Amino acid sequence: MASVLVVEDDAVIRAALIEVLSGHGHAVRTAHQGFEGLREVTRHPPDIVVLDLGLPDLDGLDVLRMIRGISRVPVLVATARDDETEIIRLLNAGADDYLVKPFSGGQLAARLAAVLRRSAPADVRAAGGSDLRVADLHIDPAARTARLAGRELPLTRREFDLLAYLAAHADQVISRQRILTEVWRQPYLEEQTVDVHLSALRRKMGEKARQPRYLHTVRGIGIKLVGSP
Repeated sequence: MASVLVVEDDAVIRAALIEVLSGHGHAVRTAHQGFEGLREVTRHPPDIVVLDLGLPDLDGLDVLRMIRGISRVPVLVATARDDETEIIRLLNAGADDYLVKPFSGGQLAARLAAVLRRSAPADVRAAGGSDLRVADLHIDPAARTARLAGRELPLTRREFDLLAYLAAHADQVISRQRILTEVWRQPYLEEQTVDVHLSALRRKMGEKARQPRYLHTVRGIGIKLVGSP
């Protein structure tokens, strides 16, 4: 499941996008205007943005450029503009992909999934089909599943990326800033964002911060996934 921010002013289209994305298991937030979308990106960072270009307050291309000024969050542009020059401008401005309206729900879901795969942390992509194993923890990057002692962990997309990234660097202390840069791709976020997801991971793995088995916090330095007891 990914958290998706839909920036779209048309209520009918917005409702249709919410229905399609929710039906594919994603958590959806919406914004009706460009400035509202920018606020959402900074206050509640999504995993991906679906951005309409025809917004009432700002041109979507300007919104895209502003997003790129503060974040590396993947952006999938939904546009009625299908000329080659415009598409080149979008890609050069930082769009990860685009869809030309009208498009089907299946197209949207497939393109969104492809962008999310490409935007996974480099270490997880490099693992490809190779599993990551750390003691009783088994991570399958291709299937995007994580199992602990044979039990599948019900992780969100961001929790999975964080756990897989730490597993790829097992027994190394990783700073929160590095995690924000390489996992979130948003180095300007508050470091507390990492701690919130770390707490959720610990809970799902049956750990406690005071008595961790895998996820250790090294005070003042960062986080380490420990391989051996």
